[in-house]
Amino acid sequence: MQLTQKVKVKNRLGLHTRPATTIVKLLQTCRSEVFFTHKKETVNAKSILSLLMLAASKDAQITIVVEGDDEDAALTMDKLVEAFENEFGEAVHAC
Repeated sequence: MQLTQKVKVKNRLGLHTRPATTIVKLLQTCRSEVFFTHKKETVNAKSILSLLMLAASKDAQITIVVEGDDEDAALTMDKLVEAFENEFGEAVHAC
């Protein structure tokens, strides 16, 4: 099964080391293959260095492709989309 989803980088500093580390940790136990595409470059989402090479800044569009068995692929996609939506826990709320 292959799932595809587009997400937007919402956090202020883009896809830097901290979000890349979060993504790799989310994918540690994932059996599926996961790829991110940004500006015609596709990388293995399980590699911090590959994610950093995308140089995806705030508001960048990333296409996530998850290939694997149905259950694992769906769960993996849900986790990744949620991480992007939650700005990798970096959202700063003004008092």
